This record gives sequence, structure tokens and C-alpha cells, in this order.
Amino acid sequence: MSDPFIPASVTVEALQQESHDVFTLSVCAPSNYAGFTPGQFNMLYLPGRGESAISISGDPGNNSTITHTVKAVGNVTRALCDLRPSQRIGLRGPFGRGWPLEQANGRELLLIAGGIGLAPLRPVLYAALEAPKRYARITVLLGARSPQDLLFTEELQRWKSHTDLQFLASVDNADANWQGDVGVITQLIPRIEMNPKNVLAMICGPEVMIRFCAKSLRDRGVPADAIYVSLERNMKCALGICGHCQLGPHFLCRNGPVFGYAEVERFLMTREF
Repeated sequence: MSDPFIPASVTVEALQQESHDVFTLSVCAPSNYAGFTPGQFNMLYLPGRGESAISISGDPGNNSTITHTVKAVGNVTRALCDLRPSQRIGLRGPFGRGWPLEQANGRELLLIAGGIGLAPLRPVLYAALEAPKRYARITVLLGARSPQDLLFTEELQRWKSHTDLQFLASVDNADANWQGDVGVITQLIPRIEMNPKNVLAMICGPEVMIRFCAKSLRDRGVPADAIYVSLERNMKCALGICGHCQLGPHFLCRNGPVFGYAEVERFLMTREF
């Protein structure tokens, strides 16, 4: 966009409920939209409510529709989830540093997602499955609180049966119909096939999950510089001006949200007061 401070007015195309508090919102792309890098985010604006930073969760090959998956946890996000097709909202972006997908060429691509953390990784999977032979292996590990909290359920069924994909899912609390694993997502890491020296891992989810998954990967011999994480807390302006999202020397919105784990590990280990 020509001015990163001024939102473009875009039209809502569709709103799909993913779980009891998560919705996928699709909007028409602005006329000057040039696409996004998987892992980037937009600022979505509602007059009288405010702005919220939301990861782009759609197909990076589709430049006509921009897709965001929203968890209704505050005033702005709850209002976004109440929108209807043909209504208009403001959009700024895309912003931030995305996933290093090019670095994964020829390597084993490992995606680890917890809860709504699947949304920022979904574009990576779209891109990878367009050309799966670029990678030595593609693996997805997915965790959720319950089967009802799993996102993109129709796609999950296709991914499970995809011949180019190693897919494992676990939930914390199962019901009688759940056929997968039960327990924390880290229990899946020792079970997957991988060459630790050839892996490039991308992790997105709650920060406590990120820490323990990174430790489990290190325990299996994955180098620290082969682990990337997405950190999306407290982003307000998207331009590194307001300072709300500062983590050590980093502004998450400007320097991230994707970081090499070695860049941020010591800050994630520091207790907040």
C-alpha cells in the first residue's frame, strides 16, 4: 500500500465459523494489492472499535481474496466476527517478516502448530503442497485443546491422507469420537521420522508450547538456527512506533513476527513481572 498508516476500505466476502470462538474472515483484495509472504499479518480496522493485528491465513497464490482467521477474544475481534458479507472494513498491510520458506528447499520442512497457531502456518502448507518435490519431507504436527477446537477441519481430512505429507494431531482432552493422540503436542516430536541435521522447523502457538517444542527439537539434535517461531503478542501499530510489542531489542511487528529461535530464546525464558 502507498501509505502504511492509511487503511484501504475492503468488502467482506465471507465469514466461516471454525470453532466456538474462531472465525475465518475473507475480504476482497484492494486494487493495488501485490500479495503477501506466508507469516505476514494485516491490521484490520473497524470504525468506533479500533484495529487488531491478524495473521493472513489464506493461499499466497490467490491475490483476489485475503483471508484472516480471527479468535474472538476482545472488543475488536468480537466485532470482526459479527460482520456479514458486503460490509466494509479497513485494512492495512501486509506487514512483518514472514517464514523462510525458500531456506527449506531440499530440506525436511516441519510445521508445528498449536490451536490458532495453525492459521499463520496454513499459507506455508499451501505453498509447500503446490511443489512438494522441493522438500525432502513435509511434516505437520498439530495440537489443540479438544477435537472441537481444531481449525480447518475439512482441509485436515485432506492433509491426513495426502501422500506427500506426514501428519500427526493430538488433543489435550478427547471425546468418544476422537481417533488420534491425546496429550501435549511435544509427545509427537520423538515419534516422527526426520533427519535432525536436515530439518527446517517452523513453530506457531502459545509461547509455552513454543519453548517446549523447541527444546524437544534440540533434544533430537535439530540445530537452533534451523528453528523459526512466530511471536504475535501486543502488536498495535504494525510499524514499530508505539513500542507495545517490544521484546528485548526487537519490535515484533517490524522485526518479526517470524524470528529465528536463537534470536529470541533468552527473552522467552525471562519471567515477566
